[in-house]
Amino acid sequence: MGSSDIPRSDIPRANRPPLSFHVPEPSFRPGDTVEYASLNIPAAGLQPRPDEGCDAHDTHPLCLDLIRVLGDDHRAVGPWDPRLEADTLRRMLRTMALTRAFDERMYRGQRQGKTSFYMKCTGEEATSIAAGMALAGDDMVFPSYRQQGILIARGYPLVEMINQIYSNRADKLKGRQLPIMYSSRDHSFFTISGNLATQLPQATGFAMASAIKGDSRIAAAWVGEGSTAEGDFHSALTFAAVYNAPVIFNVVNNQWAISSFSGFAGSERTTFAARAIGYGIAGLRVDGNDALAVYAAEKWAADRARANMGPTLIEHFTYRAEGHSTSDDPSQYRSAAEGKEWPLGDPINRLKLHLIALGEWSEEQQAEMDRGLAEEVKAATKEAEKNGILGHGLHHPFATMFEDVFEELPWHLKEQSEQAIRERAIKWPEPAAKGPAA
Repeated sequence: MGSSDIPRSDIPRANRPPLSFHVPEPSFRPGDTVEYASLNIPAAGLQPRPDEGCDAHDTHPLCLDLIRVLGDDHRAVGPWDPRLEADTLRRMLRTMALTRAFDERMYRGQRQGKTSFYMKCTGEEATSIAAGMALAGDDMVFPSYRQQGILIARGYPLVEMINQIYSNRADKLKGRQLPIMYSSRDHSFFTISGNLATQLPQATGFAMASAIKGDSRIAAAWVGEGSTAEGDFHSALTFAAVYNAPVIFNVVNNQWAISSFSGFAGSERTTFAARAIGYGIAGLRVDGNDALAVYAAEKWAADRARANMGPTLIEHFTYRAEGHSTSDDPSQYRSAAEGKEWPLGDPINRLKLHLIALGEWSEEQQAEMDRGLAEEVKAATKEAEKNGILGHGLHHPFATMFEDVFEELPWHLKEQSEQAIRERAIKWPEPAAKGPAA
C-alpha cells in the first residue's frame, strides 16, 4: 500500500454524516400518564424449566424471558411451580408482612428524629425473603441494603436490628455502621457495605474458598441493577465463571438507582440476566413480585451450585414502590402513577391471594395477622428505645472507637484512647457512693 493510500486526518469531513449522542431517558416523568403496554409480560407457566445440571447455554433463552408461576387466577402453574406446602407459604407470607411492618415503623422513627436514615424494601420483599428461604440456613448471604427480610427470616431479633438503626448503647456494631447496615456471623449474614457491589467479589471469594475446602456451603449475593455497571460486578462474574464458583448473583432490577432509571445501567439494550450469556454462566430472569417464581429460581440455582455446576445470575424484575431512602423524594423524577400501574402487582398481595385461592387463608386472617405484626414491631421498638435513640446520649463511649481495630493498639492511639476515657470521666463523673443508712 502506497503512502497516498493511508487515511489522513486532514481530509475534509463535510460529506460525513454528523454523529449523535444518546442519553437514556425514562418513559415517564412527573405528571406523565403511565402506560405499560410495551412491557412484555408473558403468561405464567409457559417458561421451560431445564434440569439443574444442564449446560449453561441451555438457560440463555430464559435470560430474555420472564419466569412466572402465579397466574391471573392466583393459581400456581407450569414447570417452575415449587409445590410448597401451605405452612411454608404462610411462613413466607408472614415474614414478608413482618418485614413491611418493620419498614413502616422504622420509617416513622426516622421522621420523628429517632434515627438519621432508613431504607425500605416495599414491593421487593419477595426478592429477598422468598429467595432466602430457598437457601440452606448456613449458606452465606452477601446482601445489599434492601435485604433486611433475609435477616428477619433467619430469626435475627428485631430489637437487635433496631438497636443498630438507633446506634444506641446496645448496638452490637458500636455505632460504627450507617443505620440499616446490619451484620450477623451467627446468621451467615455478611456485613452490608455502603460501597456498591463490593459484596459480589466477596461472595465469589467465599464460594471459591468453600469449594477449595470441600465445604457444602454456597454463597448468594444481592445487588441492584444500577450496581451492575460497577467494575466489581464484572470482576466477580469473571472469577466465578473461570473458577466455577458455587455462587448465586441476584440482580434486583427495581427500575431505579436512586433517581437514575435502569437505562443508565444498560436496560435499553437487553435484560440484566443477559449478562450471564457473555460470561458463559447460567442465567434466569424471573418475575420478582411472584414469590413462588423467585423461590423456584433461587432453589434451582442453589441446587445447581451444590452439584458443582457453577454460578447462576438471576435478574429479579420488580419495582421500587417508594423512595430510594428517607433522603429521597421520587416525585421529583418519576410519575406518581408508576407504582400504581405496575403490571406485576404487589408481592404480598399476590401471595395472600394465592393462599386464599387454595382455601388456606382469608382476608380476615390477613387483617388479624397484620395487626399482630404491627404490635410485635411496636413492642420491639419500645424495648430498643430503652437503650437510647439518636442524639440522646445513650451510645457507646467514645473510647470504644479504638477497640476491635488493631490486634495491638499503637502507642499514639493508646494515648488518644486514654485521653477520651479521662475526658468522659470529667464530663460524666460517676455518682458518689451512698453511705450506710442511719
